[in-house]
Amino acid sequence: MALTTRPLFALYVMWHPAYAHGRAVADGLRQHFRRDLYRSVAGEPGISVLERSDGAPGSRVPLPIDWDDAELTAVVALTEAGLVADPEWAGYVREVAGAVHARGLPAGFFPVAMDGGALELGCEQQALRWDRWDVPDEARLARLTRELTHEFCRMLRHRVDEQRQGDGGALTLGRYLENVRVFISHSKHDADGRGRTVARGIRDWIHEHGPVDSFFDVHDIPPGLSFEDVLLHYAGTSAMVAVHTDTYSSREWCCREVIEAKRRCAPMVVVDCIRDVDPRSMAYLGNVPVVRMEPDDADRIVAVVGRLLDEVFRTWLWRSRIGPHAPDSLGVLFTARPPELIALAALSVVAEGASRTIVYPEPLLGADDERLFSEIAPTVRLLTLERWLEER
Repeated sequence: MALTTRPLFALYVMWHPAYAHGRAVADGLRQHFRRDLYRSVAGEPGISVLERSDGAPGSRVPLPIDWDDAELTAVVALTEAGLVADPEWAGYVREVAGAVHARGLPAGFFPVAMDGGALELGCEQQALRWDRWDVPDEARLARLTRELTHEFCRMLRHRVDEQRQGDGGALTLGRYLENVRVFISHSKHDADGRGRTVARGIRDWIHEHGPVDSFFDVHDIPPGLSFEDVLLHYAGTSAMVAVHTDTYSSREWCCREVIEAKRRCAPMVVVDCIRDVDPRSMAYLGNVPVVRMEPDDADRIVAVVGRLLDEVFRTWLWRSRIGPHAPDSLGVLFTARPPELIALAALSVVAEGASRTIVYPEPLLGADDERLFSEIAPTVRLLTLERWLEER
């Protein structure tokens, strides 16, 4: 069985050719979404980023969107007063917006209001308000990539839900509207309180800037429910930020939260906030991105949230890619990260002696890692997705 040759995800960026700033924004989006970080889980050719600005031969407007060129298609329209004032271009953008609306949730149209005049375009879809973000253009572009990444995660999650359940209508829309949830794992026992300080800073930034939701501590657990059940549920089903301070690894619940997230292959970022020394660093904090942050450096929170959204997007790209193959794959663990020994815990439910396989994205695991797996679990096979499909 072979993988489809179509790109998993296509991103179109359109702007009026007279809008000088459009090229810079489009280039920034291309650089962000064409990174190898995503190519490894989406497969070749990675995320396809295409432009719609120059007119097609014999026309003042670009070629139509090829809706069948990729599994999922998102269109970002940089709208401003000049585009709205051009009847042909305004009609072209409205036609694209209408086509997306007719296709339903698997396609997405995201207008970006570059100035106040953009709102006169008349599209049904809610716009991202670039014109209201009172920060330098570099920070605006970073915010645009974060917010688009979150919306693209919704699209991919919806696709995975359809693959698993085949549901439609209002129930699917309700699921689509759910935000990405961030579980902020932290220790409350640092002498200088830095674990709680950093965790609160991240939580407050998320609540102010969005678009994600957060789970912070016991105050987010509904009355009447088990502390342990709710905590482990959110640890395994959210994207995790682990605030690594001096006392973090010594706390039983911090360890349980990280283990649950790893067992469930949840997206994770470690925030390095060590002040002096961690006497015994937790073994399960590896194999994920690490972002350095001092407690009073609020600017680093943007980097933490941005990197976490990258990991969420990577995870949903991977889940969407393997979705058609997962239901009938008993004894197979699909992981968006290179395999690590804790993955064996997720395979423990498979009967001893039965075929057990861990499937992961390219590139191949290093020889030393493979040797360690073979010594500890000689019956478990480690295969890239391409190799696994070749053998089916």
